[in-house]
Amino acid sequence: MTGPIIKLDGVHKSYGEVDVLKGIDLDIAEGEFLTLLGPSGCGKTTLLRIIAGFEGVTDGVCLISGRDMAGVPANKRPTNMVFQSYAVFPHLTVAQNVAFGLRRSKLGKSEKAAKVEEALGMVGLGGYGARAAHALSGGQRQRVALARALILEPTVLLLDEPLSALDRKLREQMQSELRRLQRQVGITFILVTHDQEEALIMSDRIAVMFGGRIAQLAPPQELYRRPRTLDVARFIGVMNVLPGEVKEKGPAGVEVRVDGIGRARIEPEQAPSGARIGTGWAGIRPETMSVLFAGEQTDRSVAEGVVAEVTYYGDMTYYDVILDGTDRPLTISMKNLIGREVLERGARTRVSWDARSIVWFGEEAA
Repeated sequence: MTGPIIKLDGVHKSYGEVDVLKGIDLDIAEGEFLTLLGPSGCGKTTLLRIIAGFEGVTDGVCLISGRDMAGVPANKRPTNMVFQSYAVFPHLTVAQNVAFGLRRSKLGKSEKAAKVEEALGMVGLGGYGARAAHALSGGQRQRVALARALILEPTVLLLDEPLSALDRKLREQMQSELRRLQRQVGITFILVTHDQEEALIMSDRIAVMFGGRIAQLAPPQELYRRPRTLDVARFIGVMNVLPGEVKEKGPAGVEVRVDGIGRARIEPEQAPSGARIGTGWAGIRPETMSVLFAGEQTDRSVAEGVVAEVTYYGDMTYYDVILDGTDRPLTISMKNLIGREVLERGARTRVSWDARSIVWFGEEAA
């Protein structure tokens, strides 16, 4: 087919006087892994349920494979959904759970068994068919839920925070497994999550949502490096924000003055929402700045300040440094290399930075 596999055009959703979705326009490509990311209450799960057919739209259009889904029930759509709770039936075996969606198909017994084993193989549970579902670990139950969804060969697989119940280590493992699986089967995945690290790891593109609207839609690297608003910047990782001013702009770039670090010339793309003469806010990621230790030299720009807080994580140390000329602490992340000391609170230090690290946000409130 030509065009997107899913097209949302002006989608609104209201419950009484409460507007949950406020005009969503979104095209999702065939074979894409797209994540709907945002805080609780932003509308991401409602949007997923509209695509699935569990909710209708108040206004607007939802197309799947070019077909208007208005009035099409969930069980007639080319989608399947994996829920946060997995909904694995504990009294059935693994194979019976996976085969549950085939109960109305006209396949023979041997054909169903072959499809069940194929689906289990996809999720790394080959040979587990005879096991009791209640005896499985959380990660294994999640894989069973995935296999049960994939056995129906949906055009689009919808994932509603499927990893949120897992512990950190297993969650990280399953993030890699889900991404591998999506590439293997080649179908469109749409994931809902509030976990920004999960979204960055797994997605081709991320739609960041606030208040029923998409604030920014972009690939992970673009979203992280060039967030369009302060809200997006702060939701995706850690962003230091310092007041400043645009002094001049022209073909050679934009000259800004930033409290604590001084003047810098930035490229136009470092101001994704534009740069006008006047006051605004500069954002700098913690990993793009460095604490300079005794005797260390650099060809980057340098500012001075005082270490206000030290947080040690083993592999990393995070320093909050208050630069001279500002009262806003900057968080700086440093790798704990062999022989590198950990500074103490109250220590004077130098901080190096590069103008290419700055993102300019204009006059929006910080």
